[in-house]
Amino acid sequence: MTALLELSGVTAFYGASQALFGIDLSLNEGEAVALMGRNGMGKTTTIKTICRMMEHRDGSIHFAGQDLAKMPSHKAARLGLGLVPEGRRCFAQLSVTENLIAAARPGEWDFDRVAGLFPRLAERRDQKAMTLSGGEQQMLAIGRALMTNPRLLILDEATEGLAPVVRQEIWAAINQLKQSGLTILVVDKSLKELSGVADRYVIVEKGITAWSGAVNELTDDLADRYLGV
Repeated sequence: MTALLELSGVTAFYGASQALFGIDLSLNEGEAVALMGRNGMGKTTTIKTICRMMEHRDGSIHFAGQDLAKMPSHKAARLGLGLVPEGRRCFAQLSVTENLIAAARPGEWDFDRVAGLFPRLAERRDQKAMTLSGGEQQMLAIGRALMTNPRLLILDEATEGLAPVVRQEIWAAINQLKQSGLTILVVDKSLKELSGVADRYVIVEKGITAWSGAVNELTDDLADRYLGV
């Protein structure tokens, strides 16, 4: 099976400082993979290289059969990369509806389907994003990415800093997306919730892929070694 997304030996730098030393990662169509690791190990940098928000120096990144090297971010997005960035980054002065339609592309996901996934967005469709709660802004960020009708949905810390009841609502929505067949790459720290969504884990340690495997292959010893505080 040809992978939808494949990274091989990817390195990346912030100026003269190397951040990634060899990332290997692949996702097949319809699969959900969790990208994990302690803070500062290279997870968000990996996401940035995939979405072409920063260049990689060595290695290769292929998505949907296309080599992403030297491809600008807007062209990569058009191939079907949908990013829910860390920190949400909604358009504060735009309404919920305006945020959703700003990046919309034709496909199955439209306002009504997003509203079905997150009914609160329908209730607040005319409110400015800046007036929403943190959880509602996160729902809006996910909905905005879905409105691009992506082949791959990338979620970077989608539940960080949210109240437990809202976290559960977000995870339930992510699980629905997985069940619908959408390919998902998710960065998060919650093994309990990830185990119900992910098919595989990929763990990053100091800018390299340190371990990857099926969810049931991650032992307590491995979790302590790579994810423990």
